[in-house]
Amino acid sequence: MSLHDDAVLVLKEYENAQDPAQEGLRHVYLDHLAQHPDGVWKACGAGHLTASALVVDPARGRVLLTLHRKLRMWLQMGGHCEPQDGTLAAAALREATEESGISGLTLLPGGPVALDRHRIPAPCHWHLDVQYAALAPLDATEQISDESLDLRWFTYDEVPSVADDSVVRLLTRVRAALEQRL
Repeated sequence: MSLHDDAVLVLKEYENAQDPAQEGLRHVYLDHLAQHPDGVWKACGAGHLTASALVVDPARGRVLLTLHRKLRMWLQMGGHCEPQDGTLAAAALREATEESGISGLTLLPGGPVALDRHRIPAPCHWHLDVQYAALAPLDATEQISDESLDLRWFTYDEVPSVADDSVVRLLTRVRAALEQRL
């Protein structure tokens, strides 16, 4: 199965019926993939899927955010899909591991927890982010990557004071998923 096929399957199975905005984004993503066979790759000028994961330590009620080198914002770990990524989940886990330096991360079962579409500078126009939750092991030790200016753990309550609304929304969805799935 190709990464494109996996993305279509993941999005067809993604259900968030209680949130019309998420359901609308799901359809936007599926339409994008139907129109763009290269829609999972950075080279797709009309926009492309990305995969991210909020690294969470539920036992301590905290999340690990990266101060993104280019954007200079506190964000979840994530980025572009690579040829070696067989699935969106694998891309999200790879990105979270690379950017956090934490080995032993596992994705919260059940697939993505949110979708987030945001504008990016030309030549491309959109990132269509598929967002997961990555559970940190109890002995997690983070290590900064070249893509970050800083890495820092924040309690759930601290996140709204340091991150933008997209990260706050993601944290809300991750916490709800943790309550349902753990």
